Amino acid sequence: MSDSRSSMPPAAKPGTPEAERIRSYLQAQAAKLSPAGLIEKVRTDLEQVHEAMNGVPATQFSQRPAENEWSANEVVHHLVQISRVVATGIRSVLDAGAAPPPISDVIGMAPEQHTAAEWWARLLADREAILERVGRATGEEHLDVKWEHGVFGGLNWREWLLFMRVHDLDHARQIQAVAQATRD
Repeated sequence: MSDSRSSMPPAAKPGTPEAERIRSYLQAQAAKLSPAGLIEKVRTDLEQVHEAMNGVPATQFSQRPAENEWSANEVVHHLVQISRVVATGIRSVLDAGAAPPPISDVIGMAPEQHTAAEWWARLLADREAILERVGRATGEEHLDVKWEHGVFGGLNWREWLLFMRVHDLDHARQIQAVAQATRD
């Protein structure tokens, strides 16, 4: 089983071929898709997080599968936190053309304990709010404004929005690993 503490795939470290591949994907797809297309990708793939969360037994949701691994609760807490930070950054760019500070994409201890349903409600409400804001964008606003991701470098708001999708999918796999560990 992979290390469920990791917030990005093991090879996705700054300057690695995997990081460059993901960065190229973010840039190419973000440039190609309309805001509506970006929204659809992000919204559709968020459902994989929901399915993964539902795969973890409620009695095990806050339990770590092993001493050095994260619980599903901790992983989803991280998703909610990063989603909020990215959404705040996107709003800052769209509404004021202002560059947000760099984003640290690491999992920390989850001070909050919630059920999968409670976390899902938070994540979905936050995500729908930023998707609604992006839906009002033309797609051309302030594309020169970039802010740093520790692995992928400077990204514009469209690339950050698509990053949410990649981030969701990565952590959906992580939650699936936690679910699998509860069955083993």
